Amino acid sequence: MNKQTRLAIFDRLALAIPEPTTELNYSTPFELLIAVVLSAQATDKGVNKATEKLFKVANTPQTILALGEEGLKEYIKTIGLFNSKAANIIKLCESLIERHDGEVPQSREALEALAGVGRKTANVILNTAFGHETIAVDTHIFRVSNRTGVAPGKNVLEVEKKLEKHVPAQHKKDAHHLLILHGRYVCVARKPRCPKCCIADLCEFEEKTTAVSL
Repeated sequence: MNKQTRLAIFDRLALAIPEPTTELNYSTPFELLIAVVLSAQATDKGVNKATEKLFKVANTPQTILALGEEGLKEYIKTIGLFNSKAANIIKLCESLIERHDGEVPQSREALEALAGVGRKTANVILNTAFGHETIAVDTHIFRVSNRTGVAPGKNVLEVEKKLEKHVPAQHKKDAHHLLILHGRYVCVARKPRCPKCCIADLCEFEEKTTAVSL
């Protein structure tokens, strides 16, 4: 895929998705960090339902530590892997207080040193909370990048590196959410909604669908 086609793809996605942002509810970088940690193998809707109650009583490292691991579990028990996530969040909060005075750091290295935080989560925080031009490759972005031909790769790191290289400069800040939302609602895993896709004529996917799936 050439540079002009990629630019046209992101121009169209930007028009189709005028407010590209996360669907996780948060009001501070810390709240976003907790929500993203909880979102692994869980839906944003499920996470929002849990954090709506949690953040009313505990939305800082100090107040979550005050809940304790068992107390935290009561708020997140509807989310998959809640036991390990609760343990990681407690460790994460301890580290934030000990190393960063309770503030969420703005470097990938510092973020990845926190319990339960990998490269993908760190990239989400850097991009969404702090406006860095990072792209966290989740299942949606991996699928859309490969299917369309925008940034094909055999693994998430390869796709991330290609996106960093090929996404037009003016779209780098929003590319993460443009691709996620396109993958979540149009370029879905099964029966992609090609007839309603704004980039169908630019996409390199050969097995385009002819009927819109519900």
